[in-house]
Amino acid sequence: MKSSKPKTAALLVALVSLLALAADAQVPPPKPGGPPPPPLPRVFLDWPGADIGFFRAEIPFVEFVPGLEEAQVRVLVTPQGPPGSETFAVEFSGLREFQGDGNTLSYVPNPGAKPEDVRQGLAGMIKIGLLRYAAKTPVAKDLTVRFLDQTKPTAVVDKWNSWVFSLSANTFLMGETQYKDGSYYGSFSANRVTPELKIRTSVYGDLQKVWFDLGDDIYESSSHGYGFSGLVVKSLSQHWSAGAFLSVESSTYSNLQVSVSVAPAVEYNFFPYSESTKKQFRVLYRIGYTGARYHEETIFLKTAESLLQESLAWAYEVVRPWGNATLQLEGSHFFHDLSKNRVELGGEVSFRIWRGLSFEVDGNYTRIRDQIALPRGGASYEEVLLRQKQLATGYNYSFSVGLNFSFGSTRSNIVNPRFGNGGQSFSISM
Repeated sequence: MKSSKPKTAALLVALVSLLALAADAQVPPPKPGGPPPPPLPRVFLDWPGADIGFFRAEIPFVEFVPGLEEAQVRVLVTPQGPPGSETFAVEFSGLREFQGDGNTLSYVPNPGAKPEDVRQGLAGMIKIGLLRYAAKTPVAKDLTVRFLDQTKPTAVVDKWNSWVFSLSANTFLMGETQYKDGSYYGSFSANRVTPELKIRTSVYGDLQKVWFDLGDDIYESSSHGYGFSGLVVKSLSQHWSAGAFLSVESSTYSNLQVSVSVAPAVEYNFFPYSESTKKQFRVLYRIGYTGARYHEETIFLKTAESLLQESLAWAYEVVRPWGNATLQLEGSHFFHDLSKNRVELGGEVSFRIWRGLSFEVDGNYTRIRDQIALPRGGASYEEVLLRQKQLATGYNYSFSVGLNFSFGSTRSNIVNPRFGNGGQSFSISM
């Protein structure tokens, strides 16, 4: 009787061959002519006892090599302090083409951190340090940087809901035997600025009293002013904004018993607002209604009137490492008489000197043709000297040079340049 072992062996060989052929059929052959993957930066991790497999998995954009002689970067990890509360110094040294490119980072684990958390934190720190080298190699095109805490600037925990309030008050008193002067001023503002909406409001009031003993006569006079200004701006897109101005004013100096102005406005920025920290070129158009009642009859024989006014303003600003520069031009007129107009040109240059210290130069010139609120009776000699009534003029100008120092921090890093500072009111008393 013949043995069946040779047949069994032949059958097993045939089965194994069929399985091998099937496996080869399932693995697609490499595509001919495909580009080879970019070479990874070679890194030597100088940390005896480190779990090199863990770091290979956590930092896949580099190749960890076993020896210093073939490495392009050396990473030296040095624990410092007693076990359980140690900190780690991570020193990066560039080799070969990265020679001279070095840096040292430190990693401080949270108190009571578990060993696996410490290892994870160190891997993240090493990853950050190696990015500077990977960015100089072909592998850089396959890298992205992601901020883990991707929250919006307004998503901070803020019990004030982004509102900022300011309250100020001051008094100035002086006197002599024949002269006394007292000034009182107070203001309150409430502002809220987010990327989507910008709100600015302000209320103010001032009072001035003067007293002169002229020997045969006593001269006393007082002047006051108060008002409210508000601005609301809605972000429409990266180039467009819409909003409105509101102002209420009373001033003995400007001959205004009360003036109320409402002006919707629209603004276009030729550059995206996201580039406002580098450059801006904004054009702002507004058209508004003003209702005014005067203390005295005006030179145009008016005690009250309603007016329509429009303005167009250009603002160009650039920010550079040395500082920033701003140039503004604005023109406005009344619809009932186009000759009642004004043109204002202003500019400012700020040079950074050291940290928050800067040197600033600014100037302003205004051509004035719209003083429709001047009192018909004019101003007395005393009122002219004490500047208690507005006088007719064709222009005004200002120029200043000084130093400015800013410091401190805010809870939110929001920047919303739409409509500028929104500090100017839309009023016929301008």
